[in-house]
This record gives sequence, structure tokens and C-alpha cells, in this order.
Amino acid sequence: MTKIIQISDTHLVGEGNFVSKTLETAAPLEDLTRRIAEIELEVGAIDAIIVSGDISDDGSAESYARFKSILSPLKLTFFAVPGNHDVRSIFRAAFSSAGYLPGSGKLNWHQVVGEIHIVGLDTLIEGQDGGELDSETLQFLESTLEKLKNVPVILMFHHPPFKSGIKFMDSICLHKGQTRLYEILKSYPGELIVVCGHIHRNIVTQLAGHTVISAPSTCSSFLYNIHSDAPVGFLKQEGGLILHDWSQGFKSIRIEAERGAGPFAF
Repeated sequence: MTKIIQISDTHLVGEGNFVSKTLETAAPLEDLTRRIAEIELEVGAIDAIIVSGDISDDGSAESYARFKSILSPLKLTFFAVPGNHDVRSIFRAAFSSAGYLPGSGKLNWHQVVGEIHIVGLDTLIEGQDGGELDSETLQFLESTLEKLKNVPVILMFHHPPFKSGIKFMDSICLHKGQTRLYEILKSYPGELIVVCGHIHRNIVTQLAGHTVISAPSTCSSFLYNIHSDAPVGFLKQEGGLILHDWSQGFKSIRIEAERGAGPFAF
């Protein structure tokens, strides 16, 4: 049995700063860190944390240092991929000491946690909000899955490989590589789930016979409104996390940011 927590889109900035002059993002992550400690008491030991991009909002070295400082009380290993708000060189420098990131090129990696193989892909196009799976990244994925044969895999990247229905987010989704991704995933015979972030909402769908799960943001949400004239912006609504539990199959549970009062007797 292997338990992995996924968090996403923390959008941290430097001390005393706010996202869009409105949103304080460090406090929700601090609260969620305490929540993760509670979860461990309720479900057992957590094996690792995975982070599906946009750790930073401004790409600053200070924001990445702040992220590591906030998570440090948990004493859990974490693995991350960059999102559109991250800066690849600063991201690499901030997390290079963990040893899983390549020294150059795209930030694609493969790690083993318990019974699960985790593959992280870099969809960042620096200077743009949309993402891509370029030929280098897709080749890395294909060759990695060919070696793994049929072991359980969590494949993680930032930009969703599906349309969410939220128009302004779908305009900055994964713009390149979907067809080849579909072909590669279709040929993988083992248990595999695709996890992502970016849309600040938990959505579950299918791709090439595999489950795809987007994680909520730790600090904000986007209104699920599918109309073309829907308002563009964020909600001050903390989305919590996803717990991926492997025991002869994947089970993924969204856990709220707050535990809530109770439980009360029936």
C-alpha cells in the first residue's frame, strides 16, 4: 500500500505580497500543512507529496524558499513539476538538492515511491500561459513507459490534457502534443493515472483508457461557468488536496482544506 498526496497551484509570492493585490497564498498552505499532519493520523503514513505546478506566482527564489519552509514540518519527500507561473531556471536551482531534477533541458523525471512509479513532465512554455508536450518530453515519456512495462504509474504535468469547460482556462490549456500523448498512453497496459493542475478545480475524466484527475488549488478556485461571457477571475476558495492510495489499484480521494466540525452521532 502506498499513499501519495497531491497539492497544486500554491501560487506563493514573497513575504508581505499578495497575488493580484488581493489573495494571500501562504496562510492557506500553512493551514493545509497542518491538515496533512491530521490526515496522517487518520489514514496512516504518507509516502510522499507531489506538486502539479505553479508553486510560485511570481517565479521568485523567495517564493520557492517559502514553499520549502512551509512544508518542512511534515518531513515528507516531495516531487514537483513546473507550471506556467514558474520559472524553469529558478525552479531547478530551488529544488536541485533533492536530486531528481535533470541538470539541463526540460524538467522531466522518473521516481519510485513505494509500489508506484511517478513520472513528471515539463509542459512549461516560458513567457506563455498555455503549455506543450514537446518532442523531447514525449520521447522521455515513451521510453520511460516502455521500460516500466506494466507497473502502477502516476503521470503528472501541469496543463490538463482535456477541455474543462471554463472558457478562459481552456484558451490557455495544453496546446501541443495531445495526439502523441494519447497514442503513448493507449499502448501502456498497466495501471496508470494522469494527474494535473492549472484549472484550480477537481475534475475527473478519461484519456486513452486511463483516468485523468485535476487537483484543486490550495489557495483559490475558478468558477465552473461554461458560458462564453462568464466572469474571468478567481474565487477566494481553498480547494484542499487529493490523496492517491494504491492497494491493488488506484483510489483517489479529494480531501477538503478544513476538517469541519464533528463527527456527530446519528
